Amino acid sequence: MTSLFTGIIKGEIPCHKIAETDTYLAFLDIKPINPGHTLVIPKKEIDYIFKLPDDLLSGLMVFAKKIAPAIEKSYPCRRLGVMVCGIEVPHCHIHLVPINGIGDMSFANAKLTAHEELAKVAEKIRSNL
Repeated sequence: MTSLFTGIIKGEIPCHKIAETDTYLAFLDIKPINPGHTLVIPKKEIDYIFKLPDDLLSGLMVFAKKIAPAIEKSYPCRRLGVMVCGIEVPHCHIHLVPINGIGDMSFANAKLTAHEELAKVAEKIRSNL
């Protein structure tokens, strides 16, 4: 099933890329809950996280784990929150969000962020990979 993320994967829709392999992609959310809010996706078009084959699911988490320290170094926080909602875009994805408390993990805090600001955030995180 194609989605907004399919366009991002194909390079048809721009994104602020953090990291990429042949199988996975990490990029900034354009409506971040907090600076550094990163989405991690498999490139394979699968709608729901629990429909991923085991190897793709475990690989997704291992890929996210490699990015997490760079986000934490760029945006110091008590924890890097991990959230899977799976409703807003029909393509499996996880959210990595720098947080200091449980209340920080709310989409009510999300705000559309300017391209220029996202570019700075992405560069900061990539510099810490």
